Amino acid sequence: MTTLDNWRKSSYSAGGDGNNCIEIANSTTHVAVRDSKAPADGILTFPTAAFTPFLDTLKSPHSTVTDFARFRG
Repeated sequence: MTTLDNWRKSSYSAGGDGNNCIEIANSTTHVAVRDSKAPADGILTFPTAAFTPFLDTLKSPHSTVTDFARFRG
């Protein structure tokens, strides 16, 4: 994957708890996700076709953002 320079943070990440956000960047073949508070700590990269199913899983009633944070460590 090429170097990504188009990182975007959610518009919901204003002050307070909104600082606990992720940033995403994309190329023609991949979507990358990183922690906005520690961008140098690592990047999770998905093939473009796999990103939507990943988001759908996070939105499911059996998954929460808190659960995702626990998986992340």
